[in-house]
Amino acid sequence: MQPAVVNGPLAPAFDVWRGTLAGASASLVGIGLARFAYTPLLPAIVSAHWFPASTAAYLGAANLGGYLAGALAGGRLARRFDAAFVLRAMMLLASAAFVACAFPVSFLWFFVWRFTSGLSGGALMVLAAPTILAHVLPSRRGFASGAIFSGIGLGIAASGTIVPLLLRQGLTQTWLGLAAISVALTAVAWNGWPGRAGPAVQHAAHHAGHGRAYPAASMRALYAEYALNAAGLVPHMIFLVDFVARGLGKGLDAGAQYWVLFGLGAIAGPLLTGHLADRAGFGPALRVAYVLQIAAVALPALVPGPAALIVSSVVVGAFVPGIVPLVLGRVNELLTHHPAAQKGAWSAATTSFAVLQAVAAYGLSFLFAHDGGNYTSLFLIGASSLALALVVDLFTALRGAPKRQ
Repeated sequence: MQPAVVNGPLAPAFDVWRGTLAGASASLVGIGLARFAYTPLLPAIVSAHWFPASTAAYLGAANLGGYLAGALAGGRLARRFDAAFVLRAMMLLASAAFVACAFPVSFLWFFVWRFTSGLSGGALMVLAAPTILAHVLPSRRGFASGAIFSGIGLGIAASGTIVPLLLRQGLTQTWLGLAAISVALTAVAWNGWPGRAGPAVQHAAHHAGHGRAYPAASMRALYAEYALNAAGLVPHMIFLVDFVARGLGKGLDAGAQYWVLFGLGAIAGPLLTGHLADRAGFGPALRVAYVLQIAAVALPALVPGPAALIVSSVVVGAFVPGIVPLVLGRVNELLTHHPAAQKGAWSAATTSFAVLQAVAAYGLSFLFAHDGGNYTSLFLIGASSLALALVVDLFTALRGAPKRQ
């Protein structure tokens, strides 16, 4: 991958490799650590009597609420300030939130800082990758975006490895350790962001879509697909360990082993899907992703045995972060002639994903509690949601195909 140079009197050469590393660091801090590291910390918070179990669950929801706020606010902040300034500020804010959470002053204190960590994560998710990919050749954007979002997978893996090691030193020390990691990654990313584009670039971006119709119907369909994909991932993200431990009667240790497989898939997922997109294009790659996810999510409900569960854990784990570069690439692909609209569209897609993921999490939890603990229905609902995403995509593609005369 060659460094890209943005032409313009005020635009210096940009090192794409360094920018990709900055983007990966941002996704690791904002999503990988700020969101997923809380899962193994939750039992320790309850055991240490920082907060009761019922209250601690609301603190997890605070992060999701902040994520939605950050996804909505990220684009507005970038329009008002330089994107590099906002990205640095958000990584510093996430680091500060880790430090603040090391001291359980009160429920309100902790809630505000968990919300703040979510806000920084949402803003980083919306801004980091588009800021970098604007300087990457189209033929290499799949790989670059995959590398950027691999930080999410690393965070999932860290939730099962680094956090338990830090917890041996104590809960306060764990939060401070996460803060130290976050500060180190912020320093790594600090000079990796591109500067503000010069007037020539801004002029070109402003006029790039002149005379081209905005693909509104295709964008609405993509938002719906991404949201449905989010719902389809929820059964594994919430119930996989519980399904193995209690549903199959194998115990927590076995459940943790499958979560490790889930995390290993998450590390490789964005790189593999990005490579596929570079080879086949983002549209076809997205359809392949839907088909693979449908099969993987349905496997635990349809095929008994450890082999099927291993495949399901790895494949679904790969697509938790792996679907992100595909959808981002598809957004940029559809809006090639409307570059000024790309960040706003990605913000809308991220928001739709977060909203339906939250709705599905609460909805499936309610169904599970009132359905006698039926895991099969959860996996089948998830697979059905992904199948509907595929139907929407195929229908949109057929509707937009040139008609024969």
